[in-house]
Amino acid sequence: MTDYTAFRQEVRDFLDANLTPELVRAGQLTTSVFSDFDAGLAWQKILHAQGWAAPDWPKEYGGTGWDINERYIFQEECKLANAPAPVMMGIQMLGPMLMHYGTEEQKAYYLPRMLSGEDVWAQGYSEPGAGSDLASLKTTAIRDGDRYIVDGTKIWTSMAHHANRIFCLVKTNKEVKPQAGISFLLIDLETPGITIDEIVSLDGHVEQCQVFFEGVKVPASHLVGEENDGWSVAKYLLEFERGGHNFTIDLKKQLAKLRKQAGSVKSRHGQPKLQDPVFRHQLAEAEIEAMALEQTELRIKGSVSAGGNPGALSSLVKCVGTELGQRFNELSIDAVGQAAIPFHPSSLDPRYDGSTPAPDYALTSMAEYINNRAATIYGGTAEIQRTIIAKQILKL
Repeated sequence: MTDYTAFRQEVRDFLDANLTPELVRAGQLTTSVFSDFDAGLAWQKILHAQGWAAPDWPKEYGGTGWDINERYIFQEECKLANAPAPVMMGIQMLGPMLMHYGTEEQKAYYLPRMLSGEDVWAQGYSEPGAGSDLASLKTTAIRDGDRYIVDGTKIWTSMAHHANRIFCLVKTNKEVKPQAGISFLLIDLETPGITIDEIVSLDGHVEQCQVFFEGVKVPASHLVGEENDGWSVAKYLLEFERGGHNFTIDLKKQLAKLRKQAGSVKSRHGQPKLQDPVFRHQLAEAEIEAMALEQTELRIKGSVSAGGNPGALSSLVKCVGTELGQRFNELSIDAVGQAAIPFHPSSLDPRYDGSTPAPDYALTSMAEYINNRAATIYGGTAEIQRTIIAKQILKL
C-alpha cells in the first residue's frame, strides 16, 4: 500500500533540489496555460531525467505508473511550488491518443521524443472559418501515391513558433458529409511549403500563430487511424485537452495568490482588502465551487486510471473550470485595483531584471485576466460544452 505522506515528501524534496530560482520565477510569472517556453522545456527535461515527465502515462510507454493519488499529489506540489508548466501538447493530448489509435511504429518513434522534449508539438485544428465548428474546415490533403499533398491554413496554433511538429485535421474527402471526410495527420513543421506567422496577444506576448500549408508533402505513414475517420481520433484527443487539465490545482494556486494580494492592499477604509466582507463572501463562494469541482476532476482521473477516457464529463469540467478561473481573475483585479493597470510586457519575462511599474504581487493580474478571456473559447466554446453535456449526460 502506497504511503502518500512519504510520497508527497519525496516530491517536495525533488522540487527543493531541482527547482532553480529562475524556474520558480518563470512559474510565478506564468499568465496562461503556457509558461516561458525555455523554462518549460528545461523543466520537462529535468522531469524526464527523473522518469517523471509523463505522470499520467502507463509505465510501458515511459510513464510513471503512479496511481491517481500520486499523480494528483505530484501535480499539486509542482503547481504550489511555482514550477513552470512543461511543454504540454504532446504529452497531455497527442500521447494518450497515439497510445489508443497509433500504429506500433508511430508509438515507438513519437512517444519517446515527446518525453525527452526532442519533439515539440502544436495543434492544427482551428481555421479562420472553422473554430467550434471544426467539421467545416477547408485544409485539404490529397492522396498522391505514398504521400499526401496538404494545402490550407490553421490558426490559433498554440506555441507553433517553438514547435517542430504539428498534428492536423485535414479534409481528405469532400463527397461525403463533413465529419466523414476528415483525416488526422502528423506533420513535420520543417517540411518545405510551411509558413508560420506569429500573433501578438493583448498582453504583448506571442502564444498563438497562424500556419500556412502550400503543397506540403506528408508521408502516408503519418496518418493516424483510418483515412476519413479523423473525426473519431480528434474527438478522443479533445477529451484529454478538456478533461486532462487539473483546473482545481490551478485554482488553488490562484487562491493562495489572491489571499496574498488581498492581504497586501488596503481598502478605502484603511483595512486590508481581505477584511472587506463583500470581497470575503465572493472569495468564499468561489473557493467552495472549486472544492466541488475537485471531486469531479478526481472522478475523471479515476476513470482514466481504470483504462477509460474522460467522456462528456470532460466538457463539464472544462466549462466549470474555465468560468471559475475567470471569476478568480476578476477577484484578483478587484483586489489589486489600479496596480493592475500598467502595461509592461517585459516585466513578465523571467529573464528581465529591471524595474517594474507595479508591485510584484500585481504584475500578473491584468495579463492573466486578458489571457483567460479566451479560456471559455479554446478547446471548444462554453456553448459547445453545454450542448455536449445536454446530449450525452442529460440525454436531452
